[in-house]
Amino acid sequence: MRLARPEDRPDVERLVHAAYTPWVEVIGMRPLPMEADYAALIAAGHVHVTDELDGLIVLVPEDGVLLVENVAVRPDRHGRGIGRGLMAHAEREARRLGLPDLRLYTNVKMTSNIALYESLGYVETGRTGIEGRSAVLMRKRLSP
Repeated sequence: MRLARPEDRPDVERLVHAAYTPWVEVIGMRPLPMEADYAALIAAGHVHVTDELDGLIVLVPEDGVLLVENVAVRPDRHGRGIGRGLMAHAEREARRLGLPDLRLYTNVKMTSNIALYESLGYVETGRTGIEGRSAVLMRKRLSP
């Protein structure tokens, strides 16, 4: 894992597009990660990528927690533990930053993602609307 560099932006955007395009039909619109400004996120040091650029995670410290803003894995690499590895990286980053909680949100129709997060110890804390999309809010408290 490493922080994305400015020259990674085209690959990051292609990866996000590939990872989220299958969800467009399911949720009826483009998922929020497809609308993000990756140049700004990379410049801010929020985008972490795998060495092979087959997965990424966007981590934003805010309000005393680490927000997992986006997790994306190349579709042809699904089932190889990359997503779980990215989430483990998020936990290491939260600990490194001294943050006790990880939080995330995902579209209510992304049921496979919700199941993955639950299997990793995340619990639903609520539901809300975000830019016309219905989202499940989830949280994981890290043990000391």
